[in-house]
Amino acid sequence: MTEKQKIKLELEKERIRGMREFENGLVREALGSSVSDSDVIVIAGIDEAGRGPLAGPVAAGACILPADHDILYLNDSKKLSAKKRDMLFDQIKEEALAWSVGLVDPARIDEINILQATYEAMRLAISQLKVQPTVLVNDAVTIPGIQIPQVPVIKGDAKCISIAAASILAKVTRDRIMEEMDEKYPEYGFAKHKGYGTREHMDAIREFGPCPIHRRSFITRIVQD
Repeated sequence: MTEKQKIKLELEKERIRGMREFENGLVREALGSSVSDSDVIVIAGIDEAGRGPLAGPVAAGACILPADHDILYLNDSKKLSAKKRDMLFDQIKEEALAWSVGLVDPARIDEINILQATYEAMRLAISQLKVQPTVLVNDAVTIPGIQIPQVPVIKGDAKCISIAAASILAKVTRDRIMEEMDEKYPEYGFAKHKGYGTREHMDAIREFGPCPIHRRSFITRIVQD
């Protein structure tokens, strides 16, 4: 390893330590006197992927990371290359104390709206965790119907290590589903745009009409056009 590479590695370790310390500080402050310095706090990070697309499910990731070591290069999933996300996805699954991804399908999104579907996916992800968290750190939202204490963090996927891990779990899971859907419905180009409203995608909807994984409530105007 060159000296330059060593410096970059140390900077990355410092960045990740900073994310963990920031997260721990927020949690300790939020829980206040209900915990002591000696208490073990189990933090689950929560984030979603796929609120905006015209097709496919909304996904929510939940992740509890070990406290005794850090996974390097965790960040907001949108800031990482697909290759890096895939590598981290496998590492998170292997090293996390517990992880889960909740999915809500397009029909349910149309039935209850995307915000409520996102909350539903998050509640599902939390319920599937094999370790009970003490507290949730969420990317920006407070999830209704959850009794576990919650700490919402604006842009949390770039600030908190557990939320960053959850964001990668959610995005990679959803992206892989959309790649599978591309094989089933190749005319829409799902592997390329993952269901987002690109010009290519909207043109395909106008030409072929919606397929079973389109969110009807998202494409009314496109279909009318």
